Amino acid sequence: MNDPDESVGFLVGDVARLLRRNFNGKAQTLGLSQAQWQALAYLARQEGVNQVTLAESLEIQPMTLARLIDRLQEAGMVSRQSDPEDRRAFRLYLTAAAQPLLDQMWALAGKTRDEAMVGMRDDTKQILIEALRHVKRNLIEAESEDDRAKPEKAFSNAAGHN
Repeated sequence: MNDPDESVGFLVGDVARLLRRNFNGKAQTLGLSQAQWQALAYLARQEGVNQVTLAESLEIQPMTLARLIDRLQEAGMVSRQSDPEDRRAFRLYLTAAAQPLLDQMWALAGKTRDEAMVGMRDDTKQILIEALRHVKRNLIEAESEDDRAKPEKAFSNAAGHN
């Protein structure tokens, strides 16, 4: 299979990029950068997450996230609270001031989704969503299996067993 349009990975990547680009165009009216709206969206999904975990979710460096959170905190959208389990870490929370902005973001996301799915029947939309959820679950499980296997490989390599 040499045609990228026949590859799930290429298609999902292309669709994700186009969805982001479409949403970015709309979100500019809110005065948010892509990094800012992505951080707010992830926080809405995982409120109380620590900065390291959020950086991993956003696939950015923790230092980059720290500066981004500084700006969102200055804008009154995010608060940092001490992590009761780790004195050096902070947990991140959305403030009440972020809610109207999030409502606008979700409305723009809905418009982007509607534009992406024009002409699709409702049952086809549902099949697509279920198929993507299934793929997501499979990849999370495969990643977990890989993570469980890593210590064994590291130990056997360290012990001189290949």
